[in-house]
Amino acid sequence: MSLAPVCLIDASIYIFRYYFSMPPNWFCQDNGYSTETVYGYTNFLLGFMERHNPRWVAACFDESLGSGFRHQLSPDYKASRALPDEALAFQLEACKTATQLLGLRTFASDAYEADDLLASLYRDCAADEGAIALLSRDKDLGQVLTREQDFLWDYSGDRKHYLADIETRFGVSSAQMADLQALVGDPSDDIAGVPGVGLKTAAALLNQGRSLQQLLQNPQQIADFPIRGARTLAVKVAQFTPQIELALSLVTLKADLALISERNDISRRVPDILAFTDFCQRMGWPAVAKRAQRLIDVQDEYQ
Repeated sequence: MSLAPVCLIDASIYIFRYYFSMPPNWFCQDNGYSTETVYGYTNFLLGFMERHNPRWVAACFDESLGSGFRHQLSPDYKASRALPDEALAFQLEACKTATQLLGLRTFASDAYEADDLLASLYRDCAADEGAIALLSRDKDLGQVLTREQDFLWDYSGDRKHYLADIETRFGVSSAQMADLQALVGDPSDDIAGVPGVGLKTAAALLNQGRSLQQLLQNPQQIADFPIRGARTLAVKVAQFTPQIELALSLVTLKADLALISERNDISRRVPDILAFTDFCQRMGWPAVAKRAQRLIDVQDEYQ
């Protein structure tokens, strides 16, 4: 079996996919909470590992809801999102437990988001040869890619987005993605954009050979750019400079967190069959435990 590249998983993307799509058919023996989200996520993880058999893999979880450094910068950041209730919090923690029992390293932080953790892991793994796949549908991670062989992997749709795909889709390079987001904002995260500035206008502005910081230092220069509405745009950038600077600090991912020292720090471990079997029993779906042995079988192929 050919091995997948280094795989860095944005776990929350896949957890919430099942949270919103699975009916409550299973319940935890310990507390009666439903476990359909854990069921869907665990089977996704098992299927992915069986099919692709990555040697190096890690999953990152969001635990900074309401407590991260971005919330300290802006009280409006993600203010429209409700915090998980006790039942959902249980399932989120159970998903992390399942990941660990299956032999995968997990990362979470009360200060940094999963995207920051993924960006930092990517930086450290990029020191070695070989491709890196970031499993996510989150466009924020577009700014992370720096090498031609690496890609964002929307696994549920089996779509891979390389550096060239990022530029084709957004009109700017991966290195300019944070600047683009700072201009247009991100409603899903309650980050305001410059009024009237959409993706096309922002991309045109950023393709004039100036960084966003250079534009903010001298917005008047924008009036002379060969783009539609340049004079109005110059006024808007000058007027909203503080907001743009705040947005830039919110959308820029932290890629300098000390999480691992080398790629081998996220080498897969052998699944804990006994503990995983007990876990599946308590979650209300004991038959799933049988699939863990298959992971050991495929793992033996490269050990």
